Amino acid sequence: MNRPAKVLITGADGFIGRALRRRLAESGVAYVGAVRALSAGEGGAGDCVALGDFAAAEWGPAIAGVDAIAHLAGLARVAGTSDATPYVIANVHVTRRLVDAAARAGVRRIVLASTVKVYGETTVRGRPFRSGDPARPRDDYARSKAEAEKALWEHCNGTAMEGVMLRLPLTYGPGVKGSFLALMEAIAAGRRLPFAAVANRRSLLYVGNAAAAIESALSAPALAGETLPIADAPSVSTPELIRRIAQALGVPARLYYAPASLLRLGAMLAGRPRAATQLLDSLEVDATRFAELARWTPPTTLEEGLAATAAWWRLQHTL
Repeated sequence: MNRPAKVLITGADGFIGRALRRRLAESGVAYVGAVRALSAGEGGAGDCVALGDFAAAEWGPAIAGVDAIAHLAGLARVAGTSDATPYVIANVHVTRRLVDAAARAGVRRIVLASTVKVYGETTVRGRPFRSGDPARPRDDYARSKAEAEKALWEHCNGTAMEGVMLRLPLTYGPGVKGSFLALMEAIAAGRRLPFAAVANRRSLLYVGNAAAAIESALSAPALAGETLPIADAPSVSTPELIRRIAQALGVPARLYYAPASLLRLGAMLAGRPRAATQLLDSLEVDATRFAELARWTPPTTLEEGLAATAAWWRLQHTL
């Protein structure tokens, strides 16, 4: 497949969506960004269209003239609920409606941004998840992304439309939110963090590298029909990440030792077992197959990515 003439980006106003828009604009690739509602500054060279609720949207007009789609929109987490319905609607139902419209419109390729959590929540150190490993999603979010993947393959079977599934790890960079931002805030505030002896390994992905990988996936012929994890290299331990963030921020890393069992117990008592998993356990992926098939190398190193993220963070705190 040659470079697409025009790309539809769903979730174009999201964290990765904005980075992909910048990437495609720099590459001279035309795109239309699908968003739920226009905000100040939207539109312009790339043209964003407001579709309202994606679950009820009429995708036909947005897809007109498009030959590739980067499907980034979805729901990652709903705090304080055990109801799977929001995930099913946002991640499965929306995907089905989108790919059905894409197949009818003759779209040549769809790249779906999924999650490494489809493989599972943790890895044994030294044995990262790889292409071809079975799906073992453990929560409603991961299960919904696995179902979204199936929905895409169902529509690709027997048609000329190509699917590419990219399973992403924790993605960071300017504009990051969630647990990564919380960790940055704690380091910047000089808090003492009890992770000095943690020997885990976690795969990360800089948002600019995510955009570069998705751009490659929109056209690389060898990726058609593939389900692949992507990540920066190498992975890092929690204390190593803390030290590197601290260095980027220009502050000391205040690490001390505490037994992992005690940290897990504290997280359980605080009702935050997921936080303990993220900080203490390993979750690594091997992105070799994607790199080989796409002939892709992450353009931004961890040091450069953290420096850019730290610069963004400082700017937010001086405004």
